Amino acid sequence: MRAITITEYGDTDVLRPAEVPVPEPGPGQVRVAVKAAGVNPIDWKIRSGGMAEVRPVEFPHILGLELAGVVDAVGEGAGFAVGDEVFGWSDTGTYAEYALATKVIRKPAGLSFAEATALPIAGETALRVLGELEVKPGETVVIHGASGQVGRFATQAAVALGATVIGLAGASSLDEVKALGAIPVQYGEGWVSRVHSAAPDGVDAVFDAAGFGVLGDSVELLGSPDRLITIADPAAFAQGLKFSAGGEESAAVLEDLVSRELKIKLGRGYALDDAAAAHRESETGHAGGKITLTVG
Repeated sequence: MRAITITEYGDTDVLRPAEVPVPEPGPGQVRVAVKAAGVNPIDWKIRSGGMAEVRPVEFPHILGLELAGVVDAVGEGAGFAVGDEVFGWSDTGTYAEYALATKVIRKPAGLSFAEATALPIAGETALRVLGELEVKPGETVVIHGASGQVGRFATQAAVALGATVIGLAGASSLDEVKALGAIPVQYGEGWVSRVHSAAPDGVDAVFDAAGFGVLGDSVELLGSPDRLITIADPAAFAQGLKFSAGGEESAAVLEDLVSRELKIKLGRGYALDDAAAAHRESETGHAGGKITLTVG
């Protein structure tokens, strides 16, 4: 099968097309003919070697964690049939024509393959952190990066819970954040005073999904570090603040995400052979929506 592999850590030029064996599903697994693969920051962090100490890979390696596609072969006890449209997390890399998976569910007919790949990682992260923050109805939560992939889902989930969301984003995204149900506030110099104006009675929790160096001011805004979590700013480790990473990859999480009917924003779709260009755009941090690879 055709795949994009890396044989060493490095810049985008280490992403190279290759012919590799088609994987065979084991018990509980399905083989998926990949239609769309999600591109995430963790992909290029692995590719660059930035995660080599905590998440080393064996070469040659196929990147990619999220997939959507059609079941092509079924292992014993997998609970799916050939032809089922599924999405979720892959057990093998998704920058390929075929991938193995156990943590998938049937794709709703109303979701495109590309839209389905936007849900697993960003959606699980959003719900996990809101749970860790113990956000309750009636509380006010600040979400940094409310227009990003994780921030969008966190904003919608917190609003649905009955919380007031102060969503920080760039000037061009404020209307979009408002449409998600949040009170939009522009990030950048003076953001703390703008949040005070939007929430004169104070805020209860802060979710940093952006990593723009806002941790110190966020602690001051809260008056305590207890209900501040970042998923994006490694300065948290030196400051003794909570950095949330890793979560539950399960069919139950996917079913929960689907039930919420979250609004999904797609960015650019790239062909499989253009994975390097997709990485370069993802690394800018300004994709404006979920970046995907179109495979099948």
